[in-house]
Amino acid sequence: MRVLVLGGYGFFGSRIVTLLSRESGLDVLVAGRRQSEAAALVERLAPTAASLTPLVLDVSAPDFPQRLRELSPQVVIHTCGPFQGQDYRVAEACLEAGCDYIDLADGRDFVTGITALDERARASGVRIISGASSVPGLSGAVVDALAPAFSRLDGIDIAISPGNKTDRGLATVRAILSYGGEAIPGWRDGQSIRVTGWGSMQRHRFGSPVGHRWVSDCDVPDISLLPARYPTLRQVRFRAGLELGFLHLGMVLMACLRRLRLLPNLSRLAVPLKRISEWFLPFGSDRGAMSVEMRGLDHQGEPCRRYWELSALNGDGPYVPTLCSVALVRRRQHGKPLEPGAYAAPGGLGLADILPVSEGLAIRTTLQGEAP
Repeated sequence: MRVLVLGGYGFFGSRIVTLLSRESGLDVLVAGRRQSEAAALVERLAPTAASLTPLVLDVSAPDFPQRLRELSPQVVIHTCGPFQGQDYRVAEACLEAGCDYIDLADGRDFVTGITALDERARASGVRIISGASSVPGLSGAVVDALAPAFSRLDGIDIAISPGNKTDRGLATVRAILSYGGEAIPGWRDGQSIRVTGWGSMQRHRFGSPVGHRWVSDCDVPDISLLPARYPTLRQVRFRAGLELGFLHLGMVLMACLRRLRLLPNLSRLAVPLKRISEWFLPFGSDRGAMSVEMRGLDHQGEPCRRYWELSALNGDGPYVPTLCSVALVRRRQHGKPLEPGAYAAPGGLGLADILPVSEGLAIRTTLQGEAP
């Protein structure tokens, strides 16, 4: 099965290629604008169970749809973020070529809007899946797995905090800065409200060895997707944070200045801010975590709480957003693809599909009845 990874030597793309290289029976095309970097990754990973081929391919080029048809992949994985502000030209090219499309988007408008292609995808018998990342792909799969314990689901809190020594990609930095100080959707008391991106600070306790971290409100698709899927929800909250408290405080202060319109949109400062953050790489740890806490009533009408947590050690945190896309390729390869259509992840992808992809990585999960 031929899999085309767009941005294949990039921050997330290289990790997807690394995981796919372990799978026999795959022909993986490592695509990007620079042949030398694609070839360097292929050489570094050799020998591999999969066949890896470097190639030059630019998603913004006018001939991209034609090149895609000529390459004839069964699956395309789009990692060229940030997705905030992108259109669906890559997904539409996949529709024309008759191949499945997967992206790692976590931009709320981009992910929720992918259903505009649903009718065409169903007619073509292909899958256009957006958000196969930590959110909403993995987070949604966790919620779907734990939801049967509840007769009524009232609240969901999701939190993510990477280790400071973990690699960071420029596209990811741009994405998280884009909504700093901006009005973003929230879900409280069963209705949509507006909150400020990175506009407040709260202390969240992850399990050992990550411990306490500061977190703030961020804009993710889950805020829109989960209330639609679980209508009884009164609250949905997603917060993210930086491990070093003074860096997190700096983000919050910049968000306040942006809210007062004393700074431009913070994404315009991504390059210098990324460089500044790298001055502090010797500090902190390479340990990150993601948690999903759910509250409501069980089937006896008693209060019920479930707390799921993923910890990533040894700098393996950046692999977490790649697990869903690799799991989708595995299902397709083994003859168990999801239903045709255009929709947001997880779309029926389960934890039993996702977590085995992390085998060999320093990634662990726990489930508790109560938060730590």
